[in-house]
Amino acid sequence: MFRRTVTVVVAVSTVLAGLPAVAQARPGPPPGLSWGGCPDDLPDVPPDPRVRCAPLRLPVDWARPDGRTFTLVVARRTARVPEQRVGTLVFGPGGPGDSGVERIRRGDRFSDELLDRFDLVSFDPRTVARSAAPVCTPDPQLRRPPVVLTGQADFDATVAYNRALWNRCRPTSPVFAYADTLSTVHDLEALRRALGERRLTFHGSSYGTLLGQQYAERYPDRVRAVVLEGVFDHSLDVRSFARTQAAALQDAFDEFVAWCDSSPGCVLHGRDVRAVWAAVLARADNDGYAPRTAFDVTAVALGMLAGPRFPQLAEAVRDMAAGMPPPEVRLPVAVAVFCADWPATVRDHHEYAALVRAARAVAPDVRYGAGLLAVHTCLGWQSPVRNPPHEIRVHTRTPLLLLNARHDPRTGYAWATHVARQLGRHGRLVTYEGSGHGTYLRDACTVAVVDRYLVDLTLPGADARCPAG
Repeated sequence: MFRRTVTVVVAVSTVLAGLPAVAQARPGPPPGLSWGGCPDDLPDVPPDPRVRCAPLRLPVDWARPDGRTFTLVVARRTARVPEQRVGTLVFGPGGPGDSGVERIRRGDRFSDELLDRFDLVSFDPRTVARSAAPVCTPDPQLRRPPVVLTGQADFDATVAYNRALWNRCRPTSPVFAYADTLSTVHDLEALRRALGERRLTFHGSSYGTLLGQQYAERYPDRVRAVVLEGVFDHSLDVRSFARTQAAALQDAFDEFVAWCDSSPGCVLHGRDVRAVWAAVLARADNDGYAPRTAFDVTAVALGMLAGPRFPQLAEAVRDMAAGMPPPEVRLPVAVAVFCADWPATVRDHHEYAALVRAARAVAPDVRYGAGLLAVHTCLGWQSPVRNPPHEIRVHTRTPLLLLNARHDPRTGYAWATHVARQLGRHGRLVTYEGSGHGTYLRDACTVAVVDRYLVDLTLPGADARCPAG
């Protein structure tokens, strides 16, 4: 039986005017870093003498810099060739919910040149892993609502479930109510100062691109270079967000179907892949995989197309068509970050159903995309949010480098082109013409584009492209 676990990362946005008072945080004296051993908490990663960790004490609320503090956990991997060292590169983890400390400890997110020439630094953002992560346990008295809501009763139950969960989370972390990305922007600036770097060199991946964008917006004179890989667009209303995420997943699914039609290595080669997929969804609609649902089927595509793992997706579809249930889906989302950045301003089931229809109109095969799960995750969050969405306004000396796959199921290409238009001459978009989410290490072309920018500050030409591998 097919039992793989698929990890799904989601996001949601809408437009709210204005910027929060936290932007006025005072700099204060530079914090300090005292490097020591890292916790030996990754069973498959032995300690590495080049990797050290440090706690960084920071304000819980940057509008009150002299108030309560929390510990941000930071990791550093020193350059392998010190005589060729360029400086320090800070990596912004995605998710939200990914651990930057684990990325540094594993060291598998960087090219050999970057490992040789930069001290590589990252951190666990607020509420993630080692940095004041909350303990969130659902209320046992409440039933977990379905992801796709079928009526007002489901809608009300979801709001009640979410709020009860958040009330159980909040007392367990001092930063649960202060985990928005704009607060993390100020954490990142404090980290730059603690590292003694005059200007920031930064590589953000997926959700980490929002951190890179907002840092460059707030601190343009302190930017040396910023890479945005798998670009988030923080300017969309909730309907546009749901529609564009569904369209991105449909586009990636179309690429999978085309591959299967042309590749003898696909286990569905020679069959009508869309018809097989539709039959799987129909079985789910008729409780054929109960308690798994049609959304769980769609989540399989969302997870595997991010690789992309076309052969494995074909096998999963074949197995589901034979009656096996969809693989288990995990949802590792840092809710306190996510919902403070991307408000789900949906008042009732009538508005929610309109979002479902908008998604299905552009995604007839995959139906939902990640947008509906995103809305579900944040229904009932306080409004307005701490970090309201807006079009980015950046004026840096060195343009930001954007890198996105043409067929990305999570941060769709339309998001990257829209953010590039917002940046204008202060951004440069490089297109990887293939599929998948996260393209830096895809091939020699994508590695060279990013490395030359980070090392030499060399920008690629306008409309630069890397062919699909």
